[in-house]
Amino acid sequence: MMKQLKRICLIAALLLGSLPIFAQNKSAEMADLMRSNGRIYVVVAVMVTILAGLVFYVARLDRKISKFEKEK
Repeated sequence: MMKQLKRICLIAALLLGSLPIFAQNKSAEMADLMRSNGRIYVVVAVMVTILAGLVFYVARLDRKISKFEKEK
């Protein structure tokens, strides 16, 4: 009984989560404008920089935690 309820809830969540996708039938005017001006590359560069910084931070934090665990 509980397994079926979980399955029904999962299916309902997946179906309800996909509804906003169907509501977007217009073209992305802002993206077209940014692409034509070359600003989209600035946005991508900023996103890549932030992601690289986060990856670097997590890797550094992992090394520090591993070092701390070895000391104990």
